[in-house]
Amino acid sequence: MARDSSATRARLLDAAFAEFAAYGIAGARVDRIAEAAQANKRLIYVYFGNKEELFDAVLRRALETGSETVPFDARDLPGYAGAVYDHLVERPSLMRLVAWKQLERPGITDAEAESYRGKIAMVEEAQRAGLIDPEPDPADLLTLVMGLSQSWFGAVGGPAGGTAGTGWSPERLARHRAAVVESVRRVTTPAATPAP
Repeated sequence: MARDSSATRARLLDAAFAEFAAYGIAGARVDRIAEAAQANKRLIYVYFGNKEELFDAVLRRALETGSETVPFDARDLPGYAGAVYDHLVERPSLMRLVAWKQLERPGITDAEAESYRGKIAMVEEAQRAGLIDPEPDPADLLTLVMGLSQSWFGAVGGPAGGTAGTGWSPERLARHRAAVVESVRRVTTPAATPAP
């Protein structure tokens, strides 16, 4: 029974991810989610409470998966940005889900705030160690790194624009990935100390 319950919850979360990414919170329909998950609609309310709480569970699961798949490394921010880019290439709907969250439920959750505080602390530590440019504010630097790694996915005609998920060829994706990594390298590399 517990296995069936876990499998049903997972199917509901997968179906809800697709529904919310396509329609947002307001446009999503629990009956479509239940049908896609091959589950009784009532189970959405049993497991998650309501549609908004289901959205929260979907977003939390996506962010946890991202953190596990792409661990943050302030000592290698170019590599981290490339890994975030790769994660988004594999999951183009994730940026649409995040965009809907920002449009319909602006603000930051406690979990998101805690995650950012931890990353900012790691950036500060790497700055003090001389591994990355100490001049920019750590929060600004983190924002730039994240913005650069996600930039192509919000661009008109970006890789998430194709009907199959990725509208760009592997060569074009690789070229843009290289641009992201190099841009982050330039932003984060400490300035050369002039010789005495």
